Amino acid sequence: MDELEALRHRRSVRAFEDRAIRTDVQNALRAEVAARNDAAGLHIQLILNEPRAFGTFLARYGKFANVRNYLALVGPASPMLADACGYHGERLVLLAESLGLSSCWVAGTFSRRRCPAEVGPGEKLAVVIALGYGAAPGARRSTRAVEQLGALPAGMGWDDAPAWFRRGMEAAALAPTAMNQQNFRVTLVDDTHARIAPTAGPYAAMDAGIARYNFEVGAGRESFSWA
Repeated sequence: MDELEALRHRRSVRAFEDRAIRTDVQNALRAEVAARNDAAGLHIQLILNEPRAFGTFLARYGKFANVRNYLALVGPASPMLADACGYHGERLVLLAESLGLSSCWVAGTFSRRRCPAEVGPGEKLAVVIALGYGAAPGARRSTRAVEQLGALPAGMGWDDAPAWFRRGMEAAALAPTAMNQQNFRVTLVDDTHARIAPTAGPYAAMDAGIARYNFEVGAGRESFSWA
């Protein structure tokens, strides 16, 4: 499936089958991790066959089961890290979906101390993304109306907004966000420009990065530019 199909198909999954990720899928993920790291100066790592980070009461409380594979999103500890991890992590999530894997963004219900990811001087482990073959399909979560997540110029109705903006908003509304809060707002600036910003709430900057990637997939990157 292509990215838009993956975006529409994906659900968050917390329980996985007890089987290894296929070698060809591992290789595809590693190649894209390298590309994301080169593009953004990040230190994302694919961790395989490692159950200890999710072998805690906290993970069980979060209803995680059989998590042995995950992406560790690491990068320079700066104000831009959360947005970058959201944006580039979502690219990896959609690739994983297209390769037949399920996934779940995980911010707190895992053990950072037990996670073997390399975190160099001046770096931070921002979040992990659980990966694997889902034991069951994830449930569709509720979303806010696109009219609540987007802002239009004064006097413009939703039906009058450019088609690319409406498509982008539909995709952004499907973005996974912390506690399903959807703490971002996308503003139509003019016929060819939009702006996205986090609103208040935990992990809002990361949520905005994830939504920004989804918006681009839905709108079509050739259709607009970010203001």
